[in-house]
Amino acid sequence: MKKVSDMVAEAKAEIRSLSLEEAIKRHGTEDTIFVDLRDIRELEREGKIPGAIHAPRGMLEFWIDPESPYHKEVFSSGKSFVFYCSLGWRSALATKAVQDMGLEKVADIEGGFSAWKASGAEVESYQKKSLKEA
Repeated sequence: MKKVSDMVAEAKAEIRSLSLEEAIKRHGTEDTIFVDLRDIRELEREGKIPGAIHAPRGMLEFWIDPESPYHKEVFSSGKSFVFYCSLGWRSALATKAVQDMGLEKVADIEGGFSAWKASGAEVESYQKKSLKEA
C-alpha cells in the first residue's frame, strides 16, 4: 500500500512550489489567482488569503475541465494559479493533478495556509455566499 506521504513527495518532485516569500510577492498581482482548496469549515474557522477563490478539492478537476458541465471560466482565464490548503499536502496533490490535465501556470505554497498565517501575512474572514450569489 502506498502512503499518502509518498504520494505527496512524488507530486512535490513534479510541481512548482512557491516559498512563502515568493507567494507573498505574487499575492495581489493582476495575473495571479490564489485558490483555497480547504474544506468550507476550515475557511469559516480560520479565514483565507485575501482575494483567494474557494475551490473545494473534490470539485477541482471538474471545475478545470472545459468540457465538464461543472467548468468554471476562471480556470480558462490564462492567469497563473497558486493553490493552497492547510499544510501543503492537498495542494501538492491537486497541483500535480491539474498539471496532468494541462493547466500549465500552477504552483502551490510551501507550508500552505498555516505558514501564511504564522508569518503574519494578511488573512481575511470568509463569508459564506448564499445560493443566489454562488
